[in-house]
Amino acid sequence: MKELIIVRHGKSSWEYEVSDKDRPLRQRGIRDAHRVSRAYKDALPAIDAVFSSPANRALHTCIIFLRELDIPFDKLQVTDALYDFSGESVMNFVRGFSPEYQRVMIFGHNFAFTNVANQWGDKRIDNVPTSGLVHLRSEAREWSEMGEASTIQTLFPKELR
Repeated sequence: MKELIIVRHGKSSWEYEVSDKDRPLRQRGIRDAHRVSRAYKDALPAIDAVFSSPANRALHTCIIFLRELDIPFDKLQVTDALYDFSGESVMNFVRGFSPEYQRVMIFGHNFAFTNVANQWGDKRIDNVPTSGLVHLRSEAREWSEMGEASTIQTLFPKELR
């Protein structure tokens, strides 16, 4: 069995003239990331690895989660494969995970994460919102077989306000 926890980056700011990768989180994005990570703490399974897009907004969201959930920073790897907006790169990346990983948390972007949640999960999600979390569980023995999965939990900031 394999479990994938997908977290979309927090609400980002457009007020700075910076590249897309350098856009920071807004205050709301920071608050929502804290809110969702705190709400998830009681349900948190042991995490084997964490991967994040290199985009500032995704990495900052990831760091908030790691701190709130007491996940060691040495489990984090940053990868360009998660700087994806369609989902194809994300799915290919996940299917290449080491077989020793049982539970992995990833941080990235839409529309990629909504597409992955809908292609693999059994619960239709119109949109994974900023700071939204989707936890998928698959009966796959290997990540390379990852496909059909159960959506065992969603946590969206709006539900927690």
